[in-house]
Amino acid sequence: MNRTWLSRAIGLSMCASVKYSARGPALIPRMKTKHRIYYIALFSVVLLGLIATGMFQFWPHSIESTADWSVERRSVHDSPLVHLPASSPIPERGDLSCRMHTCFDVYRCGYNPKNRIKVYIYPLRRYVDELGAPISSTGLSREYNELLSAISDSEFYTDDVSRACLFIPSIDVLNQNSLRIRETAQALAQLHRWERGMNHLLFNMLPGGPPDYNTALDVPRDRALLAGGGFSTWTYRQGYDVSIPVYSPLSAEVELPKKQPGPRPYFVLSSQTAVHMEYRAELEALKAENGEAVLILDKCTNLSEGVSPTRKRCYKGQVYDYPQTLQESTFCVVLRGARLGQAVLSDVLQAGCVPVIIADSYILPFSEVLDWKRASVVVPEDKLSEMYSILKSIPQRQVEEMQRQAHWFWEAYFSSMKAIALATLQIINDRIYPYAARSYEQWNDPSVVKWSRVNSPLFLPLIPPRSPGFTAVVLTYDRVESLFRVITEISKVPSLSKLLVVWNNQNKSPPEESLWPKITVPLKVVRTTENKLSNRFFPYDEIETEAVLAIDDDIIMLTSDELQFGYEVWREFPDRLVGYPGRLHLWDHEMSKWKYESEWTNEVSMVLTGAAFYHKYFNYLYTYKMPGDIKNWVDAHMNCEDIAMNFLVANITGKAPIKVTPRKKFKCPECTAIDGLSLDQTHMVERSECINKFASVFGMMPLKVVEHRADPVLYKDDFPEKLKSFPNIGSL
Repeated sequence: MNRTWLSRAIGLSMCASVKYSARGPALIPRMKTKHRIYYIALFSVVLLGLIATGMFQFWPHSIESTADWSVERRSVHDSPLVHLPASSPIPERGDLSCRMHTCFDVYRCGYNPKNRIKVYIYPLRRYVDELGAPISSTGLSREYNELLSAISDSEFYTDDVSRACLFIPSIDVLNQNSLRIRETAQALAQLHRWERGMNHLLFNMLPGGPPDYNTALDVPRDRALLAGGGFSTWTYRQGYDVSIPVYSPLSAEVELPKKQPGPRPYFVLSSQTAVHMEYRAELEALKAENGEAVLILDKCTNLSEGVSPTRKRCYKGQVYDYPQTLQESTFCVVLRGARLGQAVLSDVLQAGCVPVIIADSYILPFSEVLDWKRASVVVPEDKLSEMYSILKSIPQRQVEEMQRQAHWFWEAYFSSMKAIALATLQIINDRIYPYAARSYEQWNDPSVVKWSRVNSPLFLPLIPPRSPGFTAVVLTYDRVESLFRVITEISKVPSLSKLLVVWNNQNKSPPEESLWPKITVPLKVVRTTENKLSNRFFPYDEIETEAVLAIDDDIIMLTSDELQFGYEVWREFPDRLVGYPGRLHLWDHEMSKWKYESEWTNEVSMVLTGAAFYHKYFNYLYTYKMPGDIKNWVDAHMNCEDIAMNFLVANITGKAPIKVTPRKKFKCPECTAIDGLSLDQTHMVERSECINKFASVFGMMPLKVVEHRADPVLYKDDFPEKLKSFPNIGSL
């Protein structure tokens, strides 16, 4: 019936089309009935296929996907019950030979534009044995609940198990004391993506149990990664496991007032209550020898009813508030207890007290990325009696830096379960995407240095995109007429994105806004507080492009074609200094020292930053990481900042600079007013002295000599100028 109706409808449609044909019905033969049925069936099959494809495209891709790890799903009492038969399989014990390349499947992580792993959290379950007894005496602890919540709220989280790179069980193993070891292992093996623990991460802060207190979780876990709070060098799988801190609940309960670094009433303080009798005897001996500078506290035995013993410490009947009293000492002892990892380390860092860690073989938290030498002192256990003299040998300025760094470590990595969880995931993320990993500075320097805003040019794409262009930074003092000419010429360069004028004159204000040249790109003037050459290389917030053109206020002879060509060359070599004035360093055999040379030669080892392109990353290195006293030396002598930058870049990259275009004559401070080729000998001597000074500080000569430069392809060819990309390239 339906088929007949459809056939008629199509027939009517065909007839209608015939009637409206300009050529008449005779040109369109009538389709036979069996052919119509065939085409109708074919059309129906194609239509159904398209509908099915669309439904598959927009339907959820995995039947294992779960809803977000929300607050409502986090109740143990409402979660499904899972019975574990006594015969359930048990994973093997942790494989001590595991490394990322042997026990972790990085191909699950794949490539993604954000270079970020995706983490899946298993839905919450209540695991019980055959008799209905739970596998844990505490269920889901508040700390583990906070940890999972932090991960689920982070950019690492995914609720699509098929996209996940890392899997985290909702089984709480933070405290081994609350676990039934065998049953917990059986529960892990029940996880539907377990696969011998591959790509699974377990968090544990209190490992082991009496009498031996193993330094790693005793639950058999096969190949799973372990974020552990008490690793020793014997149980830690370097580059695979992650050493994490033991969280201190006092972090959430007590807010300590911020205390500035500096001397404090006590020099050394010990606040732990369960210290081995031999260690306590040695601490008491230090107290007897050094008097009031040392304070040895213990648990209180005379507290009033209702007073929490965890918040008090005592010494000879005198009661001290804990952890507030930690702020009264410069150094605080962190001794090993039954377990290597101690929550007191977090309390000490929060107080801004420099921890003195006395726990042989202890793997410090996040030591894979944190430089603990900047925030702590590690004393071998057999040197405990010498601890006071060791600490006294540290300069006061270094002590204050350590106090500041200790408190910052706590704020960044210890202060909450969220901080601990995200730092752990970031470390694993850096292993999987090493080319996008955080740098040493990002992990260890307070955020006042904005390392996150800049990428190292060593890991840029082969050719950075042309679209962002470059920022021209012009250092000037009071040569306004020349400055305006430079601005006018630079503004003609197609790839110029922004022009930044660094006004280095504190005694004179910049010209009024109405007097400046009118250009089509943003023009910003930054006034400095001190006349220093290093202001040229400061990482100003206004520099938003990767490429920077440093140019003096009297370099007026470079054409827009020369500058644009220099930028194009820098795009090919973003880790190099790409510039115009070339210079050379030579070894003077008669004087047995280095010599600065500006004569026209076939070799180049430096390009002067009076006109040079470079990556803005080197501004950060110059300002914050220049070795020794080079930066201060340059500012004091008002010379050689360009040589210092050449040393820095060559030392980091191991590569020579690139000179572009043939021009050699520049109006620069090295040239006298009478003859552009006559050099001030005093100035040359100072430049030679700079090279020798910098080589001494670096401990080597990093500069590399090359015998080539970059010119446009058709520069020398007898070719119509209008067909050349860069026709206006200046001569010598």
